[in-house]
Amino acid sequence: MQILVDADACPVKQIIVRLAKQRNIPVTMLIDTSHELNDGYSTIITVDKQADSVDYALMGLLTRDDVVVTQDFGLAAMVIGKGAKAINQNGMIFTDENMDKLLM
Repeated sequence: MQILVDADACPVKQIIVRLAKQRNIPVTMLIDTSHELNDGYSTIITVDKQADSVDYALMGLLTRDDVVVTQDFGLAAMVIGKGAKAINQNGMIFTDENMDKLLM
């Protein structure tokens, strides 16, 4: 299990790292080239700035045991479709039950 973060606009990166360190859970932060990040704990993956590059890279790393933190409803839908868990920065858990309404 790891935590994958759609980190470009994620306002809770420091909280994720703090909690993951306490529980010894690996974290991978994905960003595009317009951002810089080094928190001393996470694996940082930088991708190009093309549309959805972070989403595609994240999906390529994802396993069913992972948790994804994202604000992107479309990415969350793909994560759920692959059998993993997705949560937003405010703690809302994305599910099959709430996804249709959110995508509307």
